[in-house]
Amino acid sequence: MKTFIPKVDKSNRKWWVVDLQDVILGRAAVKVADILRGKNKPIFTPHLDTGDHVVVVNARNLRVTGKNKPVQMKYYRYSGYPGGLNETTFEKMMQKRPEEVFRSAVRRMLPKNRLGRKMFKKLHVYADAKHPHKAQKPETLKIT
Repeated sequence: MKTFIPKVDKSNRKWWVVDLQDVILGRAAVKVADILRGKNKPIFTPHLDTGDHVVVVNARNLRVTGKNKPVQMKYYRYSGYPGGLNETTFEKMMQKRPEEVFRSAVRRMLPKNRLGRKMFKKLHVYADAKHPHKAQKPETLKIT
């Protein structure tokens, strides 16, 4: 018996629009990561990029559970120099770069290799409801 390997047609990828209005960060990131990997399709193969494009809007209105979590969650950046570790809380990141909060959550859920980096390029995150991807016919995903 031969192993079935699906033919991935890059021109046949769907576009999904996800609205993050008052949605919990982790729950939304899991669903978006699954769509980027292609786990919602019957032809899912772990070593192939079978996923779709995802446009995420209203990243500014994300929320997390727990009353202390916005202060306790930390985001780190390292410049490469001694003493160059920068630490930022969730609250400050949501004020300065809300789209980066969601991007980093999804990036951590994808494979840590070339394939994961390729999948991550299909994620488009915007802080507000405006986005330049109107030409495609997107499907909407409702996250509760």
